[in-house]
Amino acid sequence: MLDADPVERRPATQAETSPLNIALLGYRSNPYSGGQGIYLHYLSKALLEAGHRVDVISGPPYPHLVPGVRLIKLPSLDLYNEPNHVTALRWRHLKSFTDTFEYFDMLTGGFPEPYTFGRRLTKYFRAMKPAYDIIHDNQSLCYGTLALQRDYPLVTTVHHPITSDRELALASATGWRERLLIKRWHSFIGMQRKVVSRLKHIVTVSHVSAADVARAFGLDQRELHVIHNGIDTQTFSPQPDVSKVPFRIMATASADQPLKGLRYLLEAIAQLESTYPDIHLVVVGKLKEGGETDRLIDQLGIRERLRFVSGIETAEIADLYAGAAIAVVPSIYEGFGFPAGEAMACGVPVISTNGGALPEVVGDAGLVVPVRDAAAIAGKITYLLEHPDEAAAIGAAGRRHIEQQFSWQIAAERMVAMYRDVIAAHEAA
Repeated sequence: MLDADPVERRPATQAETSPLNIALLGYRSNPYSGGQGIYLHYLSKALLEAGHRVDVISGPPYPHLVPGVRLIKLPSLDLYNEPNHVTALRWRHLKSFTDTFEYFDMLTGGFPEPYTFGRRLTKYFRAMKPAYDIIHDNQSLCYGTLALQRDYPLVTTVHHPITSDRELALASATGWRERLLIKRWHSFIGMQRKVVSRLKHIVTVSHVSAADVARAFGLDQRELHVIHNGIDTQTFSPQPDVSKVPFRIMATASADQPLKGLRYLLEAIAQLESTYPDIHLVVVGKLKEGGETDRLIDQLGIRERLRFVSGIETAEIADLYAGAAIAVVPSIYEGFGFPAGEAMACGVPVISTNGGALPEVVGDAGLVVPVRDAAAIAGKITYLLEHPDEAAAIGAAGRRHIEQQFSWQIAAERMVAMYRDVIAAHEAA
């Protein structure tokens, strides 16, 4: 039947095959932590390899991009990278409303970067008038993108609603002052709600995330497009020449973000240390001295069993996975779950929670436990340590699963198809 269908055999038109001039936007694109910097790196690379021209327009910290992808920098005050962000103001900053707003909003506990990125973005487009076929915003969700949407076809990726981060942080707060600070920090969500309600084309990275985004912003889920992220299966791959370190557990998690659930993995390690004296945990993430996680480590008495690593290249993360016996993803919520996919691509047996889209990524090629359950994590770690042959089989199954189901090339093909639909709709409007 498919062979008889003329639509299936119709030659592609020039409009459907011609290279596109694409702008990807990111208000901050840290290449070492957070999925947004990873998303920009790999999506831009895959689009370039597919024959398209790609610019990334970003505020600091800037992404790491492959040669051929142009980075257009929109410098902010980058206050959170200053040794003392309170004293970082300079007289020249007062000449700019955007700089002044960014400083004083930060000083009063806000997070102004999405808003100020939007102001710098519109200023850049007014001055340069760049010719792009499509603009793709990576969750800045700022007023500036609405201004661009009037003149350019615009696609927006929403990885997950930041309302989830805020709600979890509020639930973990210990007093009214902390709750007040959390609400103040997340005040930019008000802008995001207004922007999302006026966006014409939204893509998200999992079906779970689509449901959450629709619920959080009052959208019709049927109008959202789901295009899964890909995994870099070249960098993240089994490395037979790297010896496994017995009893090494690995996780990639921002230590002081409650949403990442690291505390439950730390509690699991504390439960297992008497049974497995050599057990130790390597965390790719930065530990804040004196923070909640730092205090918890002392309470559990497991500091000697921990190693935190930050600011390392992707290849170094892959090397760490290669030497790990088990990888654990303890997140309470993930809009997609890069750490799970990357660990599986390395052939490491993965224990993951059922938080957010993680089961969508892991499938039946890993072990899944409930969120916020340290005992369940400890139980699965014990099982894999006691059954090394099955652990190896799970690791191999994970690699096959990622190769067969997730690819940046596939993600880019689907994204370009969406771009062309959005361009056609914009031209017809």
